Amino acid sequence: MAPQSRAPLPAVLLTRPEAQGARFAAALAAALGPVRIVTAPLMVPHYLSPAIPLRPAALVFTSETGVEGFRRLRAPALEGVVRAWCVGNRTARAARAAGLDARSADGDAEALIEAILAAGETGPLLHLRGEESRGAVAARLSASGLMSAEAVVYDQRPQPLSPEAVTLLSEGTPVIAPLFSPRTARLLGAELARAGLAPPLRVAAMSAAVAEAAAALPPHRLRIAERPDAEALLEVVKALFDAEAEA
Repeated sequence: MAPQSRAPLPAVLLTRPEAQGARFAAALAAALGPVRIVTAPLMVPHYLSPAIPLRPAALVFTSETGVEGFRRLRAPALEGVVRAWCVGNRTARAARAAGLDARSADGDAEALIEAILAAGETGPLLHLRGEESRGAVAARLSASGLMSAEAVVYDQRPQPLSPEAVTLLSEGTPVIAPLFSPRTARLLGAELARAGLAPPLRVAAMSAAVAEAAAALPPHRLRIAERPDAEALLEVVKALFDAEAEA
């Protein structure tokens, strides 16, 4: 009797911006061993120089890219500011590398707001964010009585799937797609429609909001991370990979 041929192992498609995608690819390679990883960022950051609406006592960051936007600013109103509130540990590490005394909420926007209010912060605060941002952090802090403002320091501009990604998605091989934001999920759906592709995607979603946006793809399988961070999403990718390997 001829031996049964095994189904090909799934590949991984990374669509987040280049720097973060490269870091996640390295973590995947360390966790999964030899696996085909195709990196195809669907967004690229474009940094801005907005007017700063107030002189803050502390800064608020909900992304590492926001910290990079701060590094690039040349704003007199920000001179001497050393304190920062950060949504998660990676963002806090980036803020410390930028010379700030950073505290991490180790969570999402909800956890960040709760941490700031629980600490008795007096402000005023300035949220340096991207054009698209969830959570209405500054508005909700202001509504709680803490003077807060925001400034948009970067925009994530869409870019098409790379030829290598289109080739991968045309092969019929199972593809695991870790998705970090609802916008990335929507951009991936638009790119698949533009290319006339309907690949058998296995989606690892960072959060329920990402999963909701990804439902339109539609995925062959979809799992949601237990926490909105890269480490938890990596666990979901590993679980999807193991499920495919055992199928």
